[in-house]
Amino acid sequence: MHALLCDSQGAQAESMSQVRIHGSANEGFRAQEDMSMSVGSAGLEGFALSIGLILALGPQNVFVLRQGLLRSHVFAVCLVCSLADASLIAAGVLGMGSVLSGIEGAEFLIAVAAAVFLTGYGLLRIWSAMSPVGMSTEGEGESELGPTIGAALAFTFLNPHVYVDTLLLIGGASSRYLGDDRLAFGIGAATASFVFFFSLGYGAKRLSGVLNKPEAWRVIDLGIACIMFVIAGAILLPHL
Repeated sequence: MHALLCDSQGAQAESMSQVRIHGSANEGFRAQEDMSMSVGSAGLEGFALSIGLILALGPQNVFVLRQGLLRSHVFAVCLVCSLADASLIAAGVLGMGSVLSGIEGAEFLIAVAAAVFLTGYGLLRIWSAMSPVGMSTEGEGESELGPTIGAALAFTFLNPHVYVDTLLLIGGASSRYLGDDRLAFGIGAATASFVFFFSLGYGAKRLSGVLNKPEAWRVIDLGIACIMFVIAGAILLPHL
């Protein structure tokens, strides 16, 4: 009888131990799943913010678009612009983001500055849409690779807006994340550069007939304005 009681108690103890092990395993799995979702969310936010900022039709984008229309060194130009932007994004996320994360209230001020900037640019695109102009490359020939790459670098690093976008806005937005989440945010932002520039360069020639029409640019400008307003609201909303 005593042996049977001991066996029963041993079986119960083993069963409870297995339950605790399974419970711990489930908790660990849930924690890992939550961490993966957090990292994925940070990456998507970085991608969305970066793509929204890149959509601003500055000299760099116009240069890539023109090279695409000419079919002149498209891959090299897209790669150089993407890598240049990625390097600045890395500097912003690893440098500026780390600095701002230790300053109280910096995240809110960056969010307000980003929202104001994006809203202002959206209003400029609406103004541009009121008198659109088409883009034509007729009469332009093939250029040499060296000067073309030099021009791509100049359009990138000599543009003051690129430092505002990458170091201040993207770097500042990354300050709300730590560790793997911040890394995912930066990777998402850098990935957006590659997706955008290669899509712009290789998609330009297919759209050459459309891009020559002012009406198309009216639609493009209004579309960019809407995207600017949406991203500005998404950045500012969590702080209200």
